[in-house]
Amino acid sequence: MSGIDVGEELGARAAQARALALLRIRSRAVAAVITPAAVAVVLFAAGAQGHLGGPVWDGVRWAVLGVAVVVLLTAAAVAVAIARARPAVSPTVPVAEEGAPDLYRLVRDLADRLGVPAPSAMALTPDCDSWLEDRTHRGGDRTHRGGGKAAPAAKDTAPVLVIGSPFLWWMRVAELRAVLAPVVAGTGSSAHPDIAAARRFVRGLDAAVADAAAPGRGVLRGAPVTFTGWVARLLLRACREHAAEMERCVAATASMRAQGVDYALRIAAQEQVGLAYAGWDRLLTRVALPAWRMGRWPSRLDAGVVSALTELSRRDRLADGFASRLGERPACDLLEEPGAADEATSLLAARLFHGGPAESGPDWAPVDWQQYPEEVVDRKWRTEAARLHRVLDAMGVPPASAADPAVPTLARVMEHLSGPGTPGEELAAGIGAAVARDDARAPAPGPAQQPAAGAGSDPLDLWGPDPLPLFPLQPPRTGTELLADHVAAMVCCAAVDTAGAAPGLDWLDGPALLVDGERRADLATPVLSLVEDGDPDPLSSWLAEVGVRCDKPVRLV
Repeated sequence: MSGIDVGEELGARAAQARALALLRIRSRAVAAVITPAAVAVVLFAAGAQGHLGGPVWDGVRWAVLGVAVVVLLTAAAVAVAIARARPAVSPTVPVAEEGAPDLYRLVRDLADRLGVPAPSAMALTPDCDSWLEDRTHRGGDRTHRGGGKAAPAAKDTAPVLVIGSPFLWWMRVAELRAVLAPVVAGTGSSAHPDIAAARRFVRGLDAAVADAAAPGRGVLRGAPVTFTGWVARLLLRACREHAAEMERCVAATASMRAQGVDYALRIAAQEQVGLAYAGWDRLLTRVALPAWRMGRWPSRLDAGVVSALTELSRRDRLADGFASRLGERPACDLLEEPGAADEATSLLAARLFHGGPAESGPDWAPVDWQQYPEEVVDRKWRTEAARLHRVLDAMGVPPASAADPAVPTLARVMEHLSGPGTPGEELAAGIGAAVARDDARAPAPGPAQQPAAGAGSDPLDLWGPDPLPLFPLQPPRTGTELLADHVAAMVCCAAVDTAGAAPGLDWLDGPALLVDGERRADLATPVLSLVEDGDPDPLSSWLAEVGVRCDKPVRLV
């Protein structure tokens, strides 16, 4: 037996030992519940045999019986509540087998090589991560609601393989197989009955705690749920160390098992994981977020991450050579309709990271990358410029001395911010309040209605009617940051209207100003000098270099 096999065996035994420890905690809880009933049985048995007689012992017997009945009924109610609690399910886009036969074939071949059960289904997530998720508690064939054929009953206990969608577009097929190997290897531990039972126990407790924390219940209805949550938290505290150690041992066992499959390639593929994470984070925060704030959701985020990472490889000498991989077959070719899958995960990303609505509409429409400069960048600049002038109007700021008082100009903004004793904080506060009002009027999220790729049902059906969790990408911006953004937007509008500039898209930095076809990335410093220090000279020099007329009117939305 090799060293890897020995390590795998030791890891599996350690995981099983921790699982048994968790089950013993459950058994001790059951024992504590039935102890009063056992004592009552002993007392009544003794009385029936002529022992422990008299009115005192009769009173003790009936008192213990009453306690036992109350404890048993309470425990039964708690057990039912925990059993009916809905463990958290990650919002994902299901991938039906007929929509990705090559991907299913790749994963099943990988499972065969590893000697573990194949996952029961697959799903995509708009994140740079992959994991196994047990959804058997949902019952029946709910894991196959994406339109695929239900697997045999023996496979229904296998977990669902959730794959980060950026991996499919950036990685090559061989790299994806190498990255998924340790994840798929985890199905071996999931099939162990003790580990599976321990996980169900912990998930049920966690779900009960989450249900107890949900708002909106009255006192009468909330009291039993609160008590159930208290019991579940008490048990979770006892389980925490064992559960964490069990999962660590399971992960270590899966990693050791996977070392025999594409191990050398996995080392290189891990570099692509880190690169994909950096590009995806940059794409979401710099490119997608401005579009979401404008009521538009990019419908090809996964394709965009390829462009972003290609641009990163061009700029960053550490990424030299990565672009040459693009000649190999991308993993997204394993999908029958990659465009539909990209659109579904792009909408899910907008809902998770921004809280966007579930359906497209006039105020929440998809946008492709060719339309991005006009639909997002230009509208963003002109919307912010219009907001800036509305706040100036509310403050009673006069128009620029050399401009038509009836039209908005950049000169008005510059004269106000560079004037003696100008309260820049007041303008920043006004901008912040205006942004908050506009955000409050944005369309609210609703129930998911977007169909999955190649399917006829809701891709978030497993999530249920509850609102999706929101994972904001950035903390709230300060008033000064918002003011700087609005002044920069006004400058860009003036450059487009008076100097022949154009809105553009930079894959790593988002909205960009193009002058003579080249991006100007040097606007932030002179704008900050004006906003923070009241010094207009750096910005005036920049405007003169580009040829912007700050006294000319600017078109607003």
